[in-house]
Amino acid sequence: MSDIPLEIMVLLGDWRIYIAIAVTALAGLMRGYSGFGTAVLLAPAYSVLWGPRIGIPVMLLMELVVSLQLVPRAFREANRRVILPIGAAATLATPLGAFILITADEDLLRRFIGGFVLVFGLLLMSGWRYHGSRPLPLNIAVGTMAGLLKGATGISGPPVILYLLAGPEAAKQHRANLILFFGTIAVISVIPPALAGLMGWPVLAKLLLLLPVLMVCVPLGARLFHVLPERWYKRAALIFLVSTGVIALLA
Repeated sequence: MSDIPLEIMVLLGDWRIYIAIAVTALAGLMRGYSGFGTAVLLAPAYSVLWGPRIGIPVMLLMELVVSLQLVPRAFREANRRVILPIGAAATLATPLGAFILITADEDLLRRFIGGFVLVFGLLLMSGWRYHGSRPLPLNIAVGTMAGLLKGATGISGPPVILYLLAGPEAAKQHRANLILFFGTIAVISVIPPALAGLMGWPVLAKLLLLLPVLMVCVPLGARLFHVLPERWYKRAALIFLVSTGVIALLA
């Protein structure tokens, strides 16, 4: 355990950790407010700061803790008939995607993450949504795509978010649907990187510094859901999302 204090001391002398703290605070507010935002903001940001094989495991562990905190209430409010098949398919596909994280070129993977986040942000800004029905085979297909992306990039949200937000549910149930999905996939997503030896002291030290920031900001974001006009927060979050994607793509 003596390696952890040493790693933390090194981190505190590195300017990158302070950028990570600021981005983590914003991601926590967005996650608490909307039900998503942790991965799509943190995966590209952390990948630029430390590379995907350190940044993504840090983000996955943080996502796990936050999801476990939010899932119990969301389970009661979500549309389980739709979410559980998506989550099950994503869980099965995640280890296959993790093979890409473990073996792919880090610079290429970082650029892919940046481009993927940029396209997702632009789609959200455009207002485009899927408006068809949600039969079981399509639920499974969307879940499989999300799981492959989760394993490879740490980001499972974009296909699920674009798919689910077009449904007939109220905003409260949309938020619960997303929280339940992220909760079902969070546990399995940390197992392949751990087995591959990516969860070492450099990852754990960053987790110890950044997780408290996220844990404070998520409940603050949940409170904002009840007081802040949605259009204000969405506009700021989407601008930051697109900016993060551009930086990860071009850095």
